[in-house]
Amino acid sequence: MHEFENLNVDRRIVKRLVELGIETPTEIQQEAIPFLLEKKTDFIGMAQTGTGKTAAYGIPMLQKINVKQNHIQGLILAPTRELVQQIAKELFKFTKHYKPIYSLGIFGGPNLDKQIALLRKPTHIIVATPGRLMDLLNRKKIDLSNVKYTVLDEADEMLKLGFKEDIDFILNFVKTENSIWLFSATIPPDIKKIVKKHMNVNAHEVKIVDKGILNKNIRHEYIPCDTNEKLNILHHFLRSNPGRGVIFCKTKNSTDTLTKQLISRNYDARALQGNLTQIEREKVMRAFKNESLRLLISTDVSARGIDVDNLSFVIHYEMPDQVDFYTHRSGRTARGGKKGLSLALVDEKELKFLKSLSKVLKFQINETAI
Repeated sequence: MHEFENLNVDRRIVKRLVELGIETPTEIQQEAIPFLLEKKTDFIGMAQTGTGKTAAYGIPMLQKINVKQNHIQGLILAPTRELVQQIAKELFKFTKHYKPIYSLGIFGGPNLDKQIALLRKPTHIIVATPGRLMDLLNRKKIDLSNVKYTVLDEADEMLKLGFKEDIDFILNFVKTENSIWLFSATIPPDIKKIVKKHMNVNAHEVKIVDKGILNKNIRHEYIPCDTNEKLNILHHFLRSNPGRGVIFCKTKNSTDTLTKQLISRNYDARALQGNLTQIEREKVMRAFKNESLRLLISTDVSARGIDVDNLSFVIHYEMPDQVDFYTHRSGRTARGGKKGLSLALVDEKELKFLKSLSKVLKFQINETAI
């Protein structure tokens, strides 16, 4: 019997998982899938990004959907447009040999009237950013009264983006017998308030202990330098390393500035940040995924949901303020068993933070030179 069948996953979904190369369930999948399939109660899953959370809640939700009822039964909230699109895409992939389950991604950017029109069609699962969903609820263009399962994915990131009031507002629209499945890397105080207000006091909680959460195939290096030296150092690195990668900055302004500087030096680079329209974002990501674009310059928030293979490196042009941001950044490379490089260009202050990160996350980092 296949490992996922041991978790009570339907054989038709297992067949698709095998085709997708998903053979062995991750820890959070082992804990969540059989529980969510069997029980109808609230669930809290603590696990880092990249541990297979979409399948952990997506598979049970798909198996619990009644396709004879053409109304919204599942709701998934996620922090960014990219993540919403990624989740909806994964759910679609899982159902190739399964029942005809219809899911729809709802997020800001595209024409609102077009999304309202799509909602008139039979829809079983909605994947949404809180802001756009709240807009639709205020306009009375979406009905959540039949929702039985609600997922809060990357709940801590939604709160960092200021969606707490939106989440409260949305959860007031689903019935009390609705099951809430919360997935988050951390449980800060604001999430505890949501749990206390909207979830059962006996919610089942699973915490996946980090056992070196960073991919072992990632090589971590840094180059000490002053801020005004970073551009030239980056230039020399890119000339000697012809691969593709993501370069991270902390702000929209610095992302735009660096992109213009690289383009002026004839590098094929584009920015990905919050000021872009959805059409612009999709155009940039399409070019990056089909390898017609070499370099993506991004903020941490805009990089949420990026899933691109064959990236040689990640460069921290500006170090992040938070531990998990470094994890998310570095995880863009070394996918599918391949090797990758996470390179930080750091001034004296950033170097201290980087070394503290290496202790917290238990990875070795070495100084290098161009």
